[in-house]
Amino acid sequence: MRKEKNMGLFDIIGPVMIGPSSSHTAGAARIGLAARRILGEPVKKAKITLYGSFAKTGRGHGTDRALVAGLMGCTPDDTRIRDSIHLAEEQGISIQFAFSDEDMGHPNVAKIEETGISGKSVTVVGRSLGGGRILITSIDGYDVEITGEEYSFLTRHHDVPGIVADVTAVFAKEHINITTMRLFLRNKNDEAVMIIHTDRHISKALCEEIKNTNSNIISTLSLDLI
Repeated sequence: MRKEKNMGLFDIIGPVMIGPSSSHTAGAARIGLAARRILGEPVKKAKITLYGSFAKTGRGHGTDRALVAGLMGCTPDDTRIRDSIHLAEEQGISIQFAFSDEDMGHPNVAKIEETGISGKSVTVVGRSLGGGRILITSIDGYDVEITGEEYSFLTRHHDVPGIVADVTAVFAKEHINITTMRLFLRNKNDEAVMIIHTDRHISKALCEEIKNTNSNIISTLSLDLI
């Protein structure tokens, strides 16, 4: 079972945002923004599937506009959220919406199947937890847990011995403190995802250096949503 952080005082007060809803608008914008940063490039097209309360009442609360704004790089306080769908059309970004009755285990869930300008594609599933907080729960079918409240570093790699040792050795050399680390595996000897939360940003250059330390590392990503 996923462990979700208890709400604090500033979560109750709420985020700086374009309204009307911290769950349906601010949280949705952060999910879209997370998806864009996971893709790592501008979005050319996206299919967005809404579940639960997002599907039933999301449009009235601006969930659709907020998700699209996030995909365009907007933060929850960006005034362009209100016109994001129109702006996406002007920029030639193709957006398709779908609505599902499937039970995703949470009332505010969105799945974003996105393609970037280079043709790269990724599928991201996220949920809005309230107060503008989010949890990314899946990337390309891998179960993950990313809140965006810490600096996050991800590797996608073959499940072989030595990956953790090679990656953490680079962090030790650069004096980067690891706060938490988790591994997500589909099947034994299959591909896996490692998520490391750190006390500071991991640069693109360091991501590339880590990738080159072991031929079994398929890709690396530094994800900053703070």
